[in-house]
Amino acid sequence: MGMSVGNGGGAEEGGYRPISEINITPMVDVMLVLLIIFMITAPLLVAGVPVELPKTSAAKVSQPKKPMIVSLDSDGLVYIREEQVTVDTLVPRLEALRATEGDTVVYVRGDKNRPYGEVMEILGRVGSSGYSRVSLLSQPKAAEAAGH
Repeated sequence: MGMSVGNGGGAEEGGYRPISEINITPMVDVMLVLLIIFMITAPLLVAGVPVELPKTSAAKVSQPKKPMIVSLDSDGLVYIREEQVTVDTLVPRLEALRATEGDTVVYVRGDKNRPYGEVMEILGRVGSSGYSRVSLLSQPKAAEAAGH
């Protein structure tokens, strides 16, 4: 008098057999949700002054830990990082930052719709503030971004 569990048959009659397949659908669903979350939050982590940078084919420069960025936006306003300054207070403010943070690379970003002379004036003022390393920022061309 034995008792059987399942459909009543043995292994040879198609009884209970362990499932040997792994269902990866839940893992793929979780990975896709994480991918979407990172795609949405990544642009939010790069905060700053909205500037439309010109395209270039120059190689990328590695970023320092706390970059010093001077921006000239499309309205002609000047910013040090996210702090708005006037053209007259740019040099004293940069000198004060250099005294507290030390000499670092200063990145100058100029909106492509601003005249070249204005960007060069900002570049000259940054150089006169005592920083020895000044770089201009730009965006890669569409062909470079596409891997061409």
